[in-house]
Amino acid sequence: MLRSDRMIVGTSAYPLAVDPRRVGSYPAETKSGAGYFYDDVLEYRVWLHPENGAKPANGRSDYFAAFAQYERAAAFAEKAKGAEQPLVLIRQLEWIDEPDPRHYVPKKGERLTEWQVSWLEGSKRTVGSIDEFLKRPRKPHADSHTFR
Repeated sequence: MLRSDRMIVGTSAYPLAVDPRRVGSYPAETKSGAGYFYDDVLEYRVWLHPENGAKPANGRSDYFAAFAQYERAAAFAEKAKGAEQPLVLIRQLEWIDEPDPRHYVPKKGERLTEWQVSWLEGSKRTVGSIDEFLKRPRKPHADSHTFR
């Protein structure tokens, strides 16, 4: 990790980190995608790639900057060379596993995973979300590539 920005300014289009003091303290290696639901937003991450022009800060390996607020992550990504668009690190306490297409298995336990930010919309788990999903499964977002 390059840096952590725990600052929150104004309002946000997306949920803020559940505990801004912990931004930057989560493991770099996590799951990627999947689950259909999230419980908490932990941080927004901007991955930087030296092979795409980012300043080498971790040898030649990729690294990230962590943010408590999406807008601050997006502003950083716009300016930083070799940066990806922000991803969001979420915590799942209950989620949907899909080992085969349209074969849904509810799961419980703590799982940390990175998502595309757009997947947050309509995906916050509430009481009954999993049961309702199993009755009427929804299609994954168009940009999910089966990662959700």
